[in-house]
Amino acid sequence: MSVAPATAAELVSQIFDLQRALRCVTIANSKGQDTGIALQGVLKFIGEGETRAANLAERLGVSPPVLSRHVAELAEAGLVVRTQDPDDGRAQLLALSPLGEERLAELVRHRAETLQGYLGDWNEDDAAATGAMLGKLTASLKNSLRARAAGTTNEPKTLQESING
Repeated sequence: MSVAPATAAELVSQIFDLQRALRCVTIANSKGQDTGIALQGVLKFIGEGETRAANLAERLGVSPPVLSRHVAELAEAGLVVRTQDPDDGRAQLLALSPLGEERLAELVRHRAETLQGYLGDWNEDDAAATGAMLGKLTASLKNSLRARAAGTTNEPKTLQESING
C-alpha cells in the first residue's frame, strides 16, 4: 500500500516541525556543557562500537576533515582514543575512553530525563508507540538511502530533493 501525496506532504511538515523543536530543546539544554552538540553526536556514534574514522564520517554525513577536527577535540578532552587499524596501517580506529564512556552515559541520562520531563502528559503506551513509529520511519529512510547508494532505485539524488519533491 502506498502513501498518498497529501499524507506524505503532511508527514514532511511534521518532520520539519519536529526537527526545529528538537534543535531548540537541544540548544537550550546544552548551555553550560563542555561538549557541544556536534561533538555529542560524534561521541554517540563512536560509543556504538570501535570504528574507522572514514566509516564514521560517512555515517555522520560529514567530510573527513570535519570529523578529524571533532575527533581531535574529543581526544584532547580524553573522551576518545585513536589506534592504528591492524588491517590497514594508514587508517585509524576510534573508540571511547573510559572517561568518554562515562560522559556518553551522562549525556544519555540527561537527555532521557529532559525528554521525560517534556512528556509529562504522555503515558507509556504513547511513548512506546511513538518510538516504534520513529524507528520504522528511520529504517525506511536508511533503507532508501542504502538502495539509492547501491544504484537500485530511481530516486532523486538527495533526501532533500525527495522531501521537496
